[in-house]
Amino acid sequence: MIYETAGDWRQAQDKRVLLFGMSGLGKTHVSSMLREEGQWFHYSIDYRIGTRYMGEHIADNFKREAMKVPLLRELLLSDSVYIASNITFDNLAPLSTYLGKPGASEKGGLPFDEYMRRQEQHRVAEISALMDTPQFVARARTLYGIGNFVCDSGGSICEVVEPDNPDDPVLKTLSENLLLVWIEGSDAHTEELIRRFDRAPKPMYYQPAFLHSAWQEYLFENKLQENDVDPDAFVRWAYARALAHRQPRYAAMARNWGVRICAEDVARVRHPDDFVDVIAAALEAR
Repeated sequence: MIYETAGDWRQAQDKRVLLFGMSGLGKTHVSSMLREEGQWFHYSIDYRIGTRYMGEHIADNFKREAMKVPLLRELLLSDSVYIASNITFDNLAPLSTYLGKPGASEKGGLPFDEYMRRQEQHRVAEISALMDTPQFVARARTLYGIGNFVCDSGGSICEVVEPDNPDDPVLKTLSENLLLVWIEGSDAHTEELIRRFDRAPKPMYYQPAFLHSAWQEYLFENKLQENDVDPDAFVRWAYARALAHRQPRYAAMARNWGVRICAEDVARVRHPDDFVDVIAAALEAR
């Protein structure tokens, strides 16, 4: 780790961290606070994925739908309209919409093979965006004069690395440049995330082996064919299983590559100094 002790962390002129954990536990909230309240550069992995690496896929999907409408088709073919996504740090809907959900087309679902193709695009994009992190650390310093750096990773980071592999190229690269920090949720947090997801199920990235197994299990248990699946019903069913699948992977990342902090402590952070204290306490407890 680039900071072995709390003293190393507090005395460092440039403080660099990567936050990881389940979506909804405060990664983006804290990152935005650090950017707004102090001299911190905020690098969002999901934003990088949706702009640099999947922006064309997303825009082409919008155009594909627009081509089905005669008026828009004519305007597109004559270059009379411009279609692009408007992704922001706080609104990643274009990316999740493109990922989609598998199931019946009349309910907005994708054929499973197409769904898996987009999942693979996301996997490649996420690894690329993570490996771009050192470039942005340098860019923040040389271009903007900002040494403090927070990488706001996606909830699926644990799906694209091997936490118990000491030679994992992504984790090695990240740990050489930042302190990896797991925001660990409680059982109560998990239950609330599941309730929240149940109200508004959204697409997300899953590890291929997990997804194939979940898909086949869901079809078998419910005696369904692919075209009979309600996309929202499937992702609701899979979500709790995905959280359970990810938890030990997050824990291994923290154990082997970084530190852990509690989501309750993150919720009380109001100022960059509070954040520095929480990370110092985690280093002391390691």
